[in-house]
This record gives sequence, C-alpha cells and structure tokens, in this order.
Amino acid sequence: MNYDELLDRAFTKLPTLSKENVDFRIPVIDSIIQGNKTVVRNITQIADVARRSKAEIIKYLTKELAAPIGIDDQILVINAKVAQNILNAKITKYFETYVICKECHKPDTRVEGIERGYITTVCEACGARYTLKNY
Repeated sequence: MNYDELLDRAFTKLPTLSKENVDFRIPVIDSIIQGNKTVVRNITQIADVARRSKAEIIKYLTKELAAPIGIDDQILVINAKVAQNILNAKITKYFETYVICKECHKPDTRVEGIERGYITTVCEACGARYTLKNY
C-alpha cells in the first residue's frame, strides 16, 4: 500500500464528530417587570446549564446592563426596567463568548483560572485552551 491509500484508510476509521451538540440549547430568560425592577426567575437554571456560578453571570450582566443587580432567594433582581429580548440577547452573547468552545462548538468548557484581567477557559470535549478578557 502506498501512503495515499494508508491515509485514506486511516481517515475512514476515524469517528465522525458532530458540528453541533443538538441536545444543547441556550436557556430563555423568564423575566417580568415589577415597577422599576426586572425580576429573572430562572437564574439558577441558566447558571446550571452554563456550568458557571450565579455570581459570574451576575457580574457579566451588571457590566452589560449598567444596572445594579441583586439576588433574593433564587430570583435575580435587576434595578432597572429591561426588556426580555434584551436579556435574552445578553445571555446568548455570554454563552457564545464564555461558555461555548470556539473549536468544537460544544458547551463543555470550564474556567481554569482568572488572572491579570483574563480568563483561561478549557474545553473538556476537545481539549482546546484559550484566553478571554474578563468581564
């Protein structure tokens, strides 16, 4: 066998990798506006799907929305009126930037370290490592 035939044979034996994880969906915000505040009722679910702490997501949303945010029991309280579509856009941006792997496009990432204003993220599915600016 020559090199090309061996190479073709090797490629046929490799497993096929899916481009997307079809089971994964970015969660939709469940929010209501009460007076001058916006209440997000499913912040725990969003944090669980992202595999991040609620504090990290709150820090990101505080910066993105430029509004103070607090947590009351399991409910996120934003001290501003924010439309649900804007919140969904911010959460989608968070997932695309900080949760979903840039190489294999799977949500199996974890934060390995935060230092000097940068986050080191490692994908547990493909092993990719990359550094992102901290939020």
